[in-house]
Amino acid sequence: MPIKFNIDEVLEMACQIERNGAKFYREASAIVSDTQEIDLLQKLAEQEDQHLEVFEGMRQHLSAAEKEDDTYDPYDEAALYLQAMADSNIFDDKELSGDETLGEIFKLALQAEKDSVAFYVGLKEMVPDEAGKEKMSAVIREEMSHIRWIIDELKRSS
Repeated sequence: MPIKFNIDEVLEMACQIERNGAKFYREASAIVSDTQEIDLLQKLAEQEDQHLEVFEGMRQHLSAAEKEDDTYDPYDEAALYLQAMADSNIFDDKELSGDETLGEIFKLALQAEKDSVAFYVGLKEMVPDEAGKEKMSAVIREEMSHIRWIIDELKRSS
């Protein structure tokens, strides 16, 4: 039996990934000492916060049918699984030693953002309805804009 997620569950994962990303960038900003570098990393954290707001807003506007889960899961194991995926993938496995340069931080961030897009593209296929797929496309576009921004910053800093 294939696993299906409703768009509400997928957006909750997106929210957790954005929280993890904001935390990563804030921790990275404590590593660097240059004011401009701190500002860049804080700006990335703020972008993650903005993405979180977008995804939370999308969740608030879901219909009751979109939030409905017709899978029998009396112990809420699917939600726990999704939470574990969001917590342990994308940004949480990008540990900072404290000695990274801005370029190294950007490379870690770029990989995490690419991972998030790949993750969302895979999840999009598990969302059963067309409206949910459209919302997943919006999530993916948000993440891709972040990738473009990091690539531009990498080019400027090299």
